[in-house]
Amino acid sequence: MDYRALGNSGLQVSAMTLGTMTFGGKGGFAKVGDTDVAGARRQLDMAIDAGINIVDTANMYSAGASEEILGEAIKGRRDQLLIATKVRFTMAPGPNGHGLSRRHVIEQCEASLRRLGVDHIDLFQAHEWDGLVPVEETLAAFDTLVQQGKVRYIGCSNFTGWQLMKSLAASDRNGWSRYVSQQIHYTLQAREAEYELLPIAVDQGVGAMIFSPLAGGLLSGKFRRNQPAPTNARKLGDWDEPPVRDAEVFYDLVELLVELGQAHGVSAAQVAIAWLLTRPGISTVVIGARTDEQLTDNLAAAHLVLSPEDLSRLEQATRPPLIYPYWHQQQATLDRLSAADRVLLGPYLNSGA
Repeated sequence: MDYRALGNSGLQVSAMTLGTMTFGGKGGFAKVGDTDVAGARRQLDMAIDAGINIVDTANMYSAGASEEILGEAIKGRRDQLLIATKVRFTMAPGPNGHGLSRRHVIEQCEASLRRLGVDHIDLFQAHEWDGLVPVEETLAAFDTLVQQGKVRYIGCSNFTGWQLMKSLAASDRNGWSRYVSQQIHYTLQAREAEYELLPIAVDQGVGAMIFSPLAGGLLSGKFRRNQPAPTNARKLGDWDEPPVRDAEVFYDLVELLVELGQAHGVSAAQVAIAWLLTRPGISTVVIGARTDEQLTDNLAAAHLVLSPEDLSRLEQATRPPLIYPYWHQQQATLDRLSAADRVLLGPYLNSGA
């Protein structure tokens, strides 16, 4: 297992993170998975054996049950693992039962510590933007938790570029703890993060943690053109995370993943994950699975090396369209690109496009 710095921090994290959204199976999360304590211990064993040193959860996964199950599963091996969790979504009734207010952030940190049965959280993340709370209030609350020793590092998730930069500027201006990571959705099927978020990762040292690397199962290789969908699976038109805007382009991508997987003797899923591990600005890819077999397959992607030709074919098949001002910059600035600029525009340097 490769280990990488989490952004500009001194924290070294495994290239893969074990995700725990499948732990619990309560409420709407039942359709994601229902891993119990015994299953969680087994998955942790597999992850640790593979070299994973970080586990990601959230307070709202199965209404706290994911944290509780993880807390039971890590007993006796807390020192082997970094624990990441999140705050933002509804955990109690009333207007103050959600959001990123100082009250909610601190209250939920303490609740997560209790559920996890630990004395500190290694990475505490704002799960989503809150436009009704000043960023200064949120970041001051996070900094308080860091100063108290309850939190080691802070991160964010699902922010836009301007929201992330506004937050970083507020931290820098006030001398507060800075977001060292951003947990984002990014796959071959949905490469929008290349417009702003991955360039910020490179430029500002905010390491990207990639969630749902198989796009909720879309890139597993199970959804093929003119073939029956898996039992009880959603139709492509019903997919909203991420949305499938062009079914034919999607099916072309899956066929390419299957072809490359067969050439390497691995699954299409492993190809999709291995591609992510080559991308700039990425610190770790969060993998979770309903079954031990799925986890075993996903873990194996850490050892898959894609050739330059493989990467070129994947790039050409999924390159995001240049929206403004990027198409203008592509025409006028290719001779003046920084490392951050090259995340999106780099492929155009030698393509003649």
